[in-house]
Amino acid sequence: MKLRALALALLLSAAASLLLGRYPSPGFLRPADLRDDALAQQLVLRVRLPRIVMAMLLGASLAAAGAVFQMIFSNPLVEPGFLGVSQGAAFGAALCIVGISANPAAVQATALAFALAGLGISWLLAKAFRYGGWILRLVLAGIAVSAFFSAGIGLLKMAADPMRQLPEITFWLLGGLWSVGWRDVLYVFPPVASGLGAVWLFRWRIDVLSLDDRVAHSLGSAPGRERILLLFAATVATAAVVSVSGLVGWAGLMIPHAARRIFGTGAAKSLPASMLLGAIYVLLCDDLGRALFPSEIPLGILTSLMGAVAFLALMATRAKASDR
Repeated sequence: MKLRALALALLLSAAASLLLGRYPSPGFLRPADLRDDALAQQLVLRVRLPRIVMAMLLGASLAAAGAVFQMIFSNPLVEPGFLGVSQGAAFGAALCIVGISANPAAVQATALAFALAGLGISWLLAKAFRYGGWILRLVLAGIAVSAFFSAGIGLLKMAADPMRQLPEITFWLLGGLWSVGWRDVLYVFPPVASGLGAVWLFRWRIDVLSLDDRVAHSLGSAPGRERILLLFAATVATAAVVSVSGLVGWAGLMIPHAARRIFGTGAAKSLPASMLLGAIYVLLCDDLGRALFPSEIPLGILTSLMGAVAFLALMATRAKASDR
């Protein structure tokens, strides 16, 4: 019942978002405008609707990936960019802007390629490490790869043209959906659908995979192969949306915590709840970003701000509960 209520809330949020904006005046677009105004119809169908769809895909992907990563790594502080994915995408975008082209399609393709490269390099480094168990090695490899990509972004910023290329890199790193169209949605949808579909099908196994390898194996699981599949599926979905949106933080970190608090720790319910809550959260942040002030606020700023507030509230609530 709660999941149905969340799904209904997402549909209502999407419908309200279609009408929210600054045309023809600040506030809501009236249904009569959609019936009589051809420009309003084009605005809704070609500008707002693809942006809304992309915001929902972005939120669902980041939240689902965060839930998978946190349960598999048994660490509540990991998030979708944990294995060098987000920083790899940022490096790829910056490299394309500086060395190839600022064309959005080229930037998205390069960002996606380097996001997947970040995952692949983390994987190879983890296999080469000789310290600790597999999960620890993968964590250490992801930290190292993210640090290398972050250093590369800094070097590219120094080499960028301060009047033309540096602003492009800066705005991409802030995150946003202001340039999204149907072409971007079609570009992102296949990998997102494949990644989230695999995560959805294996949601019943995530609880088992969060256990020790020997326990998981005794319960009939192949923990190594299944963890690889889930991590790869979550990373593919994340890399695809990040290549279009830029860096959008905190959604993949905080939303799974909220879902587990409301629906319990079982992945069978908390994972789909994370997807729905993530879609609602990013959609509402994007609505605020484009409607709150005359100039648009980057999406990454709002998700970080609201995520930090939610984090403080969550920690304070837990502290009070523990004091009792």
